[in-house]
Amino acid sequence: MKKKRVMVNKFYYIIPVVLIFIILLCICANQKQTTNSDLQNILDGEWQSFIKDKPNFKGGMAIQILSSKGEYFLSTGMGDDVTSESHFRIASVTKTFTSAGIMLLNQKGLLDINDKITNNIPGTNVPYIPNTTEYDIPYKENITIRMLLMHRAGIFDLANSNVLSNDAVYREPYIGSNYIEYIKSEDPKHTFTFDELLSIDAKNKLSYFEPGSSYHYSNTGYSMLGKIIERVSGKSYSEFIETELLIPNNLTETSSPYLGSDQKMPEPFSRGYVWINETIMGDVTESNMAPHVAEGNIISTPRDLANWCKRLFEGKAGLTKETVEMMKSGMPSPSKQVPDAKYGLGISIPSETDYGHSGAHEGYLTLMSYDPYTDVVYVTYTNVWDCQTCGKSTDSIISELLFLRETTNKIIESINN
Repeated sequence: MKKKRVMVNKFYYIIPVVLIFIILLCICANQKQTTNSDLQNILDGEWQSFIKDKPNFKGGMAIQILSSKGEYFLSTGMGDDVTSESHFRIASVTKTFTSAGIMLLNQKGLLDINDKITNNIPGTNVPYIPNTTEYDIPYKENITIRMLLMHRAGIFDLANSNVLSNDAVYREPYIGSNYIEYIKSEDPKHTFTFDELLSIDAKNKLSYFEPGSSYHYSNTGYSMLGKIIERVSGKSYSEFIETELLIPNNLTETSSPYLGSDQKMPEPFSRGYVWINETIMGDVTESNMAPHVAEGNIISTPRDLANWCKRLFEGKAGLTKETVEMMKSGMPSPSKQVPDAKYGLGISIPSETDYGHSGAHEGYLTLMSYDPYTDVVYVTYTNVWDCQTCGKSTDSIISELLFLRETTNKIIESINN
């Protein structure tokens, strides 16, 4: 009897284990594992829906995702040769490199972001900006480096605004036009400089508002930050970015072109297109990025840019976590499209759950984002502009960016479910 009692007791122990095993098998059998094929089907379907009423549309979109569940790369409409190593123009996502450069110098005590731009660089008799007529812009004595980072300095943006002189007597042939586009029409390979760009604002006394009183996105404001990096570090902007950020973070496929003649992209690359009036208006892959140094000139790959994003926001890109937290401290910068958006120190904060930046350069639209709560990084880009409303408004471009974001979120939700 004693022997049988022992066997019965063992049997009782075995039953729960077997039942648990069976239950787990049933649960696993009922759970559908999301595969790359499932994700690809979502992406293909969303893209086909986006282009269904756009005859002769060319190009596509690609997504690079880094998450705790793995690394994913998907593309549609771009051809099988597009990979996570294909180069593209990241446009204004460049600003995250410029702001990181400024914050690295601040972290080292080589500058103070709360200084006025007319102050001397710490430990020197040299001001942050030259005391010359080229930099005699309105309100310069009241502009801080922090204001430049947050687009609150009122710096007139030559990239997106036509030049209107405040002096009725003073007339240059570019008055009434976009200065950059005017110069490129005269000399497509012209090498723009920080001095040249800021001198146009100074000469024409251009400004949006008194520093600190409002918000206005300004690429030219970041050109000034590029100049400050050069004066503080003693290196050219591109050299500084390469030696202090690209090489230390092993971003071997990321580059910072600055010459007007350096218009090609490294192999392999995604070609850029513009669609307007139901027609693709040629290949716009090659481009003079000299006027966009420090605000939109950088070329990268999906994998390189995703790694940069992850390292930056995790405090592993050379900046401490404390410095990164400073960058993420945003102030309201509402727009019609994103009324609750904020902008920090070179960082866009479209919602309370993610940080990053967007970018738009002819033929390319980019989104880079990091969600600290789910530890998900994504880089999404398209190599074609939907330019239905170009010339009248940016509505079609903004709609395309929103589509990229919504589609990426659907992919991420599928991965996480």
